[in-house]
Amino acid sequence: MNRRILTGIGLATAGALALAGCSAGQDSSSSESAELTSLSIMAPFLTTNAPAADSDVQQALEKVIGVDLDINWVPNASYEDKTNITLAGDSIPQVMVIQGKTPGFVKNAQAGAFWELTDYLDDYPNLKTNLPAVQAASSINGKVYGIFRARDAMRAAVIIRKDWLANLGLEAPKTIDDLYEVAKAFTQNDPDGNGQNDTYGLIIPKWPGSIGSNSPYDAIEVWSGAGNLWKDVDGTLEPSFEQPEWLTAVKFEKKLISEGLVNPDYATFDSAKWNEPFLNGKGGIIIDVHSRAGVITSLLKESNPDDYENFVTVTGNLANSDGELNALPTAGYSGFLAIPKAQVRTEEQLRAVLEVLNEMNSPEAGKIINNGIEGVTYTVEDDLAVAVDDASQVDKDTVLSFAQLGTNVNGFQGYLPKQPTEFEQQMYDERLKIQDSDLEHAVYNPAAPYVSATYTAQGAQLDTIISDARIQFLAGQLDEKGLEDAIARWRSSGGEAVASEINELYQADAAKK
Repeated sequence: MNRRILTGIGLATAGALALAGCSAGQDSSSSESAELTSLSIMAPFLTTNAPAADSDVQQALEKVIGVDLDINWVPNASYEDKTNITLAGDSIPQVMVIQGKTPGFVKNAQAGAFWELTDYLDDYPNLKTNLPAVQAASSINGKVYGIFRARDAMRAAVIIRKDWLANLGLEAPKTIDDLYEVAKAFTQNDPDGNGQNDTYGLIIPKWPGSIGSNSPYDAIEVWSGAGNLWKDVDGTLEPSFEQPEWLTAVKFEKKLISEGLVNPDYATFDSAKWNEPFLNGKGGIIIDVHSRAGVITSLLKESNPDDYENFVTVTGNLANSDGELNALPTAGYSGFLAIPKAQVRTEEQLRAVLEVLNEMNSPEAGKIINNGIEGVTYTVEDDLAVAVDDASQVDKDTVLSFAQLGTNVNGFQGYLPKQPTEFEQQMYDERLKIQDSDLEHAVYNPAAPYVSATYTAQGAQLDTIISDARIQFLAGQLDEKGLEDAIARWRSSGGEAVASEINELYQADAAKK
């Protein structure tokens, strides 16, 4: 059995927390050493089978972090239900993967079921994030109840038929106005040279999410300067769809549609088939995550192995008509690792757990969590991970599962993947450069940290009011007055209360800074 003696680090908020489950007379601010021999974790797995407790990956990770791991792997499909059942029972682990700020988690956190980590994480170099905006977004009203699991904060991109640009003597768009011109040329100027009027510019599917779910429409609206769901206007948060820039953006979107520069079935086109018109030479532009370019390139390589390099190019977020770049970020995280107070009862125990999690986010542990075992699941070439082709499916699935424990809050702790060909590697490197450049212009949702009680209860219905009105306006079923009426209905149906609650929290948070 591993045994790690953990020494208390300088206490940031001695005695400041009321600890649920502490016995009478317990000194929660003591800095005496804590002893931890194992760490229990509940986490989801997305593969067919859960990792074995004696897997090479787990044993290698235990060796690095210095304690044994007792992991309860739960199928992803039932993970939310299992989370609720676990919190209501007696067998609560020391660490739980929480998949998002669900109403249940928010309620439990605010009731004191989880440790607030706001004043602790900076004491641990591998848990101190260099993405403060993402950490704020993952918080509950500014209070951090978990170590967020970082994901690419910038993924928006414009994917374009490279051959069509070349055929028409065009460059990739840099602005929204350029996007219009390229889409128009792709529709009207026979970009494939077949003499037929059978192409269009933008490929847009029926979007499965509501407003603010990173649809192509949301991207254009953020690029236009409307803000990202909410916008700070002279110290007050206002919905993005109430901004004049939002109306300008949806009018632009309607222009694209009314002029036939978008696939005519945009309102019903299955998003699962989004790549097909691009691959089949019907549409030339996709606004989505940059990784889709890699997927499309791989598919083209299968069907056109001799010249697949000539079909795809990528550019990043587009500037507005004033030349201002407002880049659309993701939330930047996918859930977090939270620490229940029912199992971790004292501050000494908390710090012991945090020290192990700090080791789990070290570069050495990160390579195990994100890549697996060198020589078994990957080899290293040019400081990049090359997948071992004959690695067993069990080993591959184990690595995918352990990646659920990675936080990467101060950068990816592992090897990036080496691409199959030199061209694909060049494309991948270019995507990373675009991503890093656009991140400097990211427009985060300033209301993301705040939890409105009204929105928790009515948010889905309120979002639908706006997303339905937008698509109806784009289709010509609503005029501008009808769009304004829908926004007014959003206000009267609970939106007014949401805005008030969000701003009360926002102002209170601002007063503390």
